[in-house]
Amino acid sequence: MKLAFIGLGNMGYPMAGHLAHQGYDVTVFNRTTHKAIKWAAEYGQGYAATIQRAVHKADIIFSCVGNDDDLRAVTLGTEGVLHHAKSGAIMVDHSTVSAECSKQIAQLFAQKHIHFVDAPVSGGQLGAQKGQLSIMCGAETHIFNAIEPVLKSYGKTIVHMGEVGSGQLTKMVNQICVAGLLQGLAEGIYFAQQAGIDVHKAMSVISQGAASSWQMVNRYPTMLNGEYHFGFAVDWMRKDLDICLAEAAKNGLKLPVTQTVNGFYQELQQLGNGRLDTSSLLLRLQQISSAD
Repeated sequence: MKLAFIGLGNMGYPMAGHLAHQGYDVTVFNRTTHKAIKWAAEYGQGYAATIQRAVHKADIIFSCVGNDDDLRAVTLGTEGVLHHAKSGAIMVDHSTVSAECSKQIAQLFAQKHIHFVDAPVSGGQLGAQKGQLSIMCGAETHIFNAIEPVLKSYGKTIVHMGEVGSGQLTKMVNQICVAGLLQGLAEGIYFAQQAGIDVHKAMSVISQGAASSWQMVNRYPTMLNGEYHFGFAVDWMRKDLDICLAEAAKNGLKLPVTQTVNGFYQELQQLGNGRLDTSSLLLRLQQISSAD
């Protein structure tokens, strides 16, 4: 089986590495070729300077890029997957994009007998490095069954959510929940700081009880140390929450917490903190307090 992987960012680089470690024949492509060369040297696999060369023999093509425009460029552009993948190939997209974008691409791919799977992931950079990602897939059942064994290379939980687009809708649910959790965590820590109690002790005890979450367990120590130069960036969360809110508006839904937290992230961007981790919501509260 020949595989191709497009997009070697913080997530894609280790994910492609896990495929190589499992013994698959992997060819990678990245917009900046030097990163593809570095990956190929590290894992003893191939790289291509163009998408065409990366995908033309591939049985399964993976992608992990930034947004709708990026995905359309690598799939539908003149040098994209649509025009160069072989008939019967499967493309598995791990990007977080709109459900509508995924559906449109799937429809165009079907005309060329190429299968498309929207398979966004959750677990962050650390999950990608450890091969412990949650993967939510939108695909035809037989296509999901064909790719599931390969996804186990870096997936801890792999679930078939339904038809194409349902994976992205599930990722929206994930981001809505994470946004609310992080704001609650930031407010809890800020409250503890202002109340004058031992914050480390407070977080250590409540992280073992009903308030516990992945965000609390993994982020409260770094938040207390003011460490934010890692992890999932505010800029990317803003992009994801905009997608969530646009989808909600299509369905006539209001998401007041999501809308509010998205506004808080916008404030962080305006302060030049767009590249900080999403847990920097605590920093925003502290900065507001200092300004007062």
